[in-house]
Amino acid sequence: MEFYEVLEKRHTYRDFSDREVSDEILKRVIGTAFKAPTNDHLRQFEFVVVRGRENIAKVIAPLAKNMAAFKKLVAEVDESDDKDKMAMFADALPKQQKMLMESGLLIIPFFRQLTCPLLKPTEQSSLNYFASAWCALENMLLAATYEGLGAVFHIPVRDEAEQIKQIVHAPEGYEFLCLLTIGYPAENAFLPKQKVINTEERIHLNVW
Repeated sequence: MEFYEVLEKRHTYRDFSDREVSDEILKRVIGTAFKAPTNDHLRQFEFVVVRGRENIAKVIAPLAKNMAAFKKLVAEVDESDDKDKMAMFADALPKQQKMLMESGLLIIPFFRQLTCPLLKPTEQSSLNYFASAWCALENMLLAATYEGLGAVFHIPVRDEAEQIKQIVHAPEGYEFLCLLTIGYPAENAFLPKQKVINTEERIHLNVW
């Protein structure tokens, strides 16, 4: 695919087939993370790869008790009355655990947080390691699309991150972005309606 075709085809998938992603493709996708810009030039990323639904279930066990709170949080913060957005949530919320298990492949992308605590930045530049890690993840999402894969991630809420770090024996000084699943989409996979944005309306010349 051409680059802009990859961008057009990248969607969030929450329904996967049971077709296995090969180690070769997985390494290619993860390898693209190290091509992204990074603030310290060291690219201190590490990836925990979990295969098999039984193993995944152990890692994502902390999600279960927080699911009710997660649904309540989404309902409380959304005041947009956007039907497309709510249709996406209606599909997404019940699948937060199921979607991470269906493909049988879970990736936990870790990055080195060398300065202040992740959730207590002292200034905007304190988030540089966090921002670099998300750049790396975007490369992976686009690479997965190029390989014919779909992807979805769950961002941890409440105490999920700390519990999951303990489960996978993550060392001190490392944080993870999300729980990422990539896999081959199911034939009947639900795709939420994408918003069409007029780019020209979002560009401001010299001043807003």
